[in-house]
Amino acid sequence: MTFTSRLAIVALTSLLATGTAFAQTAAPAAKTDAKTTTAAAPADKKASKERSAESLECSKQADAKALKGKERKKFRRECMKEAKASTAAPAAADKK
Repeated sequence: MTFTSRLAIVALTSLLATGTAFAQTAAPAAKTDAKTTTAAAPADKKASKERSAESLECSKQADAKALKGKERKKFRRECMKEAKASTAAPAAADKK
């Protein structure tokens, strides 16, 4: 067998193997498209939910303090409790 015939066989074999590899990688790509479609639905649900003025104000304060993660959640929770308590106190005073 000559060098050129061996080279031709190797080239043909690699083309056939490459075609199979591309055919196998196309199937998982379709699955990831389905996942992004289902993942987009909960994001739309969160976006449609309106936030109260107290929640927005607490978020702004947390941003100003550059809080992240658990510290931010703890700060916002306490801030929301204080905000609800301060709005409930004047309402109770108005009823008397």
